[in-house]
Amino acid sequence: MTARTRTRRPRHASARRAAAPALVLLTVGCGLVAPADETTPPVAPHSPVLTVGMPNTVGEEDNNPFDSGSAAQKLGYANVLYEPLAQVNLVDPAQDPTPWLASAWSWDAGYTELRVTVREGVTWSDGEPLTPDDVAFTFGLRRDEPALNPDLLPYEDVRVEGQDVVVTFGSGQYVNRTKAINTFVVPEHVWATRAAETVLDDPNLDPVGTGPYVLEEFAPDGVTLVARDDYWGGPLAVPELRYVAYPDNGALTAAYVSGEAQWGWAYIPSYESVYLAADPEHLHQFAPTGLAVDALFLNTQVPPFDDVAVRRAVNLVLDRDDISNLATSGVWPPLRSATGLPMPAGESFVSPDLADRTLAVDVEHAAAILEDAGYELVDGVLHDDEGVPVTFTLTNPAGWTDYMAELEMVGEAVARLGIVATVEGQDEAEWFDRIGTGDFQASMHWTDGGATPWDTYSSQMNGAHVRPIGTTADANFGRFQDAEADAAFLTYASSTDDAERAEALATIQRVYVEQVPAIPLLGRPTAAQYSTRAYTGFPSAEDPYASPQPTSPAASMILTRLAPGPVE
Repeated sequence: MTARTRTRRPRHASARRAAAPALVLLTVGCGLVAPADETTPPVAPHSPVLTVGMPNTVGEEDNNPFDSGSAAQKLGYANVLYEPLAQVNLVDPAQDPTPWLASAWSWDAGYTELRVTVREGVTWSDGEPLTPDDVAFTFGLRRDEPALNPDLLPYEDVRVEGQDVVVTFGSGQYVNRTKAINTFVVPEHVWATRAAETVLDDPNLDPVGTGPYVLEEFAPDGVTLVARDDYWGGPLAVPELRYVAYPDNGALTAAYVSGEAQWGWAYIPSYESVYLAADPEHLHQFAPTGLAVDALFLNTQVPPFDDVAVRRAVNLVLDRDDISNLATSGVWPPLRSATGLPMPAGESFVSPDLADRTLAVDVEHAAAILEDAGYELVDGVLHDDEGVPVTFTLTNPAGWTDYMAELEMVGEAVARLGIVATVEGQDEAEWFDRIGTGDFQASMHWTDGGATPWDTYSSQMNGAHVRPIGTTADANFGRFQDAEADAAFLTYASSTDDAERAEALATIQRVYVEQVPAIPLLGRPTAAQYSTRAYTGFPSAEDPYASPQPTSPAASMILTRLAPGPVE
């Protein structure tokens, strides 16, 4: 099958294109041009292409920003076509968001009404102006079609008042306040012709956005975007972006080292010797941690994890330092606080009553907890009070090598208590189905981050997510329920009083520590690799202004901050 290409068009124009063949990308070379001389301004036409690589499989052309499975989202270029109202820094949840398509916004005291002032002077890539009607239309789409509202925000009324858009919600949105303003905006004059229920299935072959780049070509060997010359944010250093899907982490790593790819994310075991050492001056990995974590989710509705004694004991025998170093090469940092929050992002949220409680290995204490609960060792195997051996199965997709390595280490750790744990690799689709329906015993999973620990805890233990076993749950896969914690979740989400919210969070954390609904192991970074051979200005430990991943909504902001580097 031959690739079709597009004729290069003006960077502020739009053109209709035929459907593309399937995108099956391997490694694609990308040569760097010579640097401009001293008399040449460091502007885009004299700078090299920036190749973005991801180890994600994509298929037919699909530029739909609403579809998490589209090529645009999996490779990340959706985030340079479409932009949010505000840029949220997931690396520093306490930082105020950066105004973007919204020049200002405000909430009422109860966080039930959001007023957004739409930035003036912004144009869509087809030359039409961005208007408050576009923003209102986008919020209305999310309200009217649940499939377009993955955060389940309870949108109610949406209205335009001059340059402002006013959105009301059915309940207080304190915990979702950054999600609401991180919403990307689509043009009403393009999307209004599509029925809301069909939007998610539309391949959006002629994308029109406010972002700094426009789609130039979708072909089997790469997706090409070119910089707009009329972008509202000003001139761009990078004239052209090329997005490439690599077959696996190893192929992308090799592309980094050779200079073929300059930005992306791949899990690289022993990354310091395999990746950084290849060019210490120019190759970088930045892996900041916000409030998201990786945890061992436990099915609290079935043995043995229906017994809190077993959950507490297992929590006490896991060496998080070893798991971090051996399974993730130290990229995922070990959690220290008993509250399960990563530091330093979580420091201001830790209850004073738990400030000194840490996650540490204590096999003797774990054994004592089990003995006090009626368990006993028989020929080295732990039995419950009915004489049944304590066993469980640890499951994750077989191809997720870091998680599988972590499960092996969990199995080795619980053997010290006489517990027999079996590690089982599953097909990815099967695993997603089984963990959602509660057909599992223990499995590694992640939580989201955000401006508060709401998502961190809610996804592990909020009873509002509980569904009967056999029915798919969207979070709290272990089906943990506690009336006191559930009431605290409601208070934390809806209260307008800071002290009341702090008390509710302290209650959630106390239940989390005492009842162990899941076992927190590692902070979950938003990691990326990048090269400064051609461009500088990426987020770094010295300047952590955004999540560094090219698939994050901050990609458009990152590209506005890049400057030409010493091309060699």
